[in-house]
Amino acid sequence: MKESILHYVWQYRLFEASQLTTTRGDSVEVIDPGKLNTDAGPDFFNAKLKIDDTLWAGNIEIHKQSADWKKHNHQNDKAYDNVILHVVQKADADVFRSNGELIPQMELAVPVDIQTRYDDLITSRKWIACEDKIHLVPSMLISSWKTALLTERLERKIAFIEIMLSQSQNHWEEAFYISLARSYGFSTNSQAFEAMVRSLPLAVLAKHKDNSFQLEALLMGQAGFLEKSVEDKYQSELQKEYRFLQTKYGLKPIEVSQWKLLRLRPENFPTIRLAQFASLIHRSSKLFSLILETPDCQGLRKLFDTEVSDYWQKHFLFGRESRVSRKKMGNKSIDVLLINTVIPFIFAWGKKKNDENRTEQAIRLLEEIKPESNSIVLRWEKLGINCESAFDSQALLELKKNYCEEKKCLLCRIGHKVLIINKQ
Repeated sequence: MKESILHYVWQYRLFEASQLTTTRGDSVEVIDPGKLNTDAGPDFFNAKLKIDDTLWAGNIEIHKQSADWKKHNHQNDKAYDNVILHVVQKADADVFRSNGELIPQMELAVPVDIQTRYDDLITSRKWIACEDKIHLVPSMLISSWKTALLTERLERKIAFIEIMLSQSQNHWEEAFYISLARSYGFSTNSQAFEAMVRSLPLAVLAKHKDNSFQLEALLMGQAGFLEKSVEDKYQSELQKEYRFLQTKYGLKPIEVSQWKLLRLRPENFPTIRLAQFASLIHRSSKLFSLILETPDCQGLRKLFDTEVSDYWQKHFLFGRESRVSRKKMGNKSIDVLLINTVIPFIFAWGKKKNDENRTEQAIRLLEEIKPESNSIVLRWEKLGINCESAFDSQALLELKKNYCEEKKCLLCRIGHKVLIINKQ
């Protein structure tokens, strides 16, 4: 049995309250089990107990067996001196505070039905562990859980944004530029795109934003596509312009081998994405500021609705002419940019500036966007879980990746409902 199941039974009071006693026979009344602590220190803070006739307030520590107290060196750690009860599956030794005082202990039994259901979930090899029980969970509970999951997902993305802000000396436009470039690479070429833009400061691009040819030269050059043999006149002209700019700014391109083309559709080739990125920079100045001034999805989509230059309308790769096409980024691709980069940055801005209107705007924007269409979302829908917007799909992606795949059923509201379904 895992220690986490003991935490779970204690936290949700899934024990027979009238039969609790310490190992020395004193009655125990749990007034408040305390607040679960996810950091260092005792497992639950600010618990309230009545042991015999004495009221206690303090912390709770939980272990599978008493010997774990000494094994973890708690007897020498003053952070555990305020523990008022040591809860264990098996009491096999006395435990003491750092001053030598004896700490009351209580054995806690996990109800058989809870243990059985938990074992079934943990050992399940289904797509999600509760696949055959989720239909029993009320839709209102799932809906409220989605809201919490979406917030968790956005908070995790904020942590990534804060790293980028730290690396760019808290320059929001620079951090956004790097993050947006990752999104232009999508999953296949996100790392190569990031490496390329990190080698090409936004300040350099800003000096040439009015010249689309120079922007293409800088981006294609730093991406390594102007290092190999020249395929046609346009590439030769770009190469010549890049060599001048490279010397002027002391630029060093990334290795072209970082880019992947295998199994990519031609419209997703890195050359096309770079051409689209150049067009975006050419059309916009201080893009993140423009985004903050744009209230709805329709306006945001227009910011990214750009066309490639004339050359790329007739090419997918250098030197290989193709049928003429405008090669605009489609609405679905733009929505992916909004979901994964633009909206998290708006949310992060709101959090940093304590601006609830901004955080609420981020949530509202996700509600305006259609749900992502991928294998995970489709499987949720087959299980009867509604997915009406990107708000829902992002929440469900978070649920699958960080709860279901990690078997964190004890921390999941759906898992909790499945475990206690016959106890209400």
